[in-house]
Amino acid sequence: MTISESDLLAKVPDRLFIGGKWVPSTSGRSIEVHDPSTGLVIKTIADASPEDGIRAVDAAAAVQQSWAATAPRVRGEILRGAFDLLQERADEFALLMTLEMGKPLAEARGEVTYGGEFLRWFGEEAVRISGRYGVNPEGTGRMIVTHLPVGPSFLITPWNFPLAMATRKIAPALAAGCTAIVKPAELTPLTTLYFARLLEEAGLPAGVLNVITTSTSGDVSAPIIADKRLRKLSFTGSTPVGRKLLTQASENVLRTSMELGGNAPFLVFDDADLDGAVDGAMLAKFRNIGQACTAANRFIVHESVADEFTARITARVNELTIGRGTDDGVAIGPLINDGAVDKADALVRDAIDRGATLVTGGSRIDGPGSFYQPTVLSGIVAGSDILREEIFGPVVTIVPFTDEADAVALANDTEYGLVSYVFTRDLARGQRLVETLQTGMMGLNVGVVSNAAAPFGGVKQSGIGREGGSEGIHEYLETKYVLTPDPFLAG
Repeated sequence: MTISESDLLAKVPDRLFIGGKWVPSTSGRSIEVHDPSTGLVIKTIADASPEDGIRAVDAAAAVQQSWAATAPRVRGEILRGAFDLLQERADEFALLMTLEMGKPLAEARGEVTYGGEFLRWFGEEAVRISGRYGVNPEGTGRMIVTHLPVGPSFLITPWNFPLAMATRKIAPALAAGCTAIVKPAELTPLTTLYFARLLEEAGLPAGVLNVITTSTSGDVSAPIIADKRLRKLSFTGSTPVGRKLLTQASENVLRTSMELGGNAPFLVFDDADLDGAVDGAMLAKFRNIGQACTAANRFIVHESVADEFTARITARVNELTIGRGTDDGVAIGPLINDGAVDKADALVRDAIDRGATLVTGGSRIDGPGSFYQPTVLSGIVAGSDILREEIFGPVVTIVPFTDEADAVALANDTEYGLVSYVFTRDLARGQRLVETLQTGMMGLNVGVVSNAAAPFGGVKQSGIGREGGSEGIHEYLETKYVLTPDPFLAG
């Protein structure tokens, strides 16, 4: 049965989740959550104070030992139960994300599928935490290596994927035996609150997961990070904020995972399947309305096919339907707020002023909501801001190149290194680019790389650590080595 928007919003908790209870903020303040397609307030929720953050640490620390001692199978079954409940309520979570973030319902449903896979994957990984045992090289003893939970973890999630970014952090933390404090983004906190309620129903013990929503992120986060009981910090967001958090985390030498900014190159060679390249480009650019750290930011296209690629992608862009994400057939919803529109427009204006050609789009859309036209720019000139900064909007920027060395130089000319995309039929070239492109991930003839079973993360200033895959759970585990005497010589 389809639920109405008002009925769904009424089901979402409006308080903080601390120690297994839904509690008001000690500040008495509140946060207004807006629908970016209309600008209207859709729900008002509690605005946590620094004192609330410490209360959440208290709760997580109090049950860390008991949760770490909980059998891996039990931890895994709770995550599997949460996965099953999420499938039952997939339509509700999809609608909720569309309401608070703006993405089309079809994409929101895809995020439910993607986000749910982290629950299933790490539920299975919980029982596969292993170690090793063996004779030391000298033959004088036995080496035991085991993995233990890091401890209470602070998880800071972004606004653009409200469910998947929460499950990508929460699932491995819980599977590893860590308790957690989660701080969702102020712009899209409702999905995390609703997911915490789902985990309650799945049987998660009180205090294992705590959720604090706040409009003063820095003030609330700083004392949490400074608390000596905290042992892990995981953040997804901008590189400048990540740098500040790393500085704070250094005081207590916290384990850190940082999934930061991106400036993804999308390389199209002269031998590429252009139909496949355009299909991949539409996915890599317009997924989530371009508001993804993995979004293709720079389309680096061989000069012999640049005009044809531009014409084909422009035709596809001009077919995109813009509107509220709940409407049938909509492919492009609003950007998250007016500030995002201003940024995208400023980058487009700068590129044009420097000599780029506006092929289509290039303007904000008047009326309610924060909408920007899907845009194609060709002939981007070196030095343009749009080549250095994340666009985070529905803007295609096309830069021609001459040969493979030129393409690699253009692709690597950035401080970021999250993901790259390459379209070529030449297998040897593809293998070379695996080694020469300075990114933590690469899509070879595909436009989407994210998968719960694969390690997600970047190099350079795109971050530290990995989320997803078998690597993801080890971000929440310490390694302990024990040496015992040779048992044949003992006694």
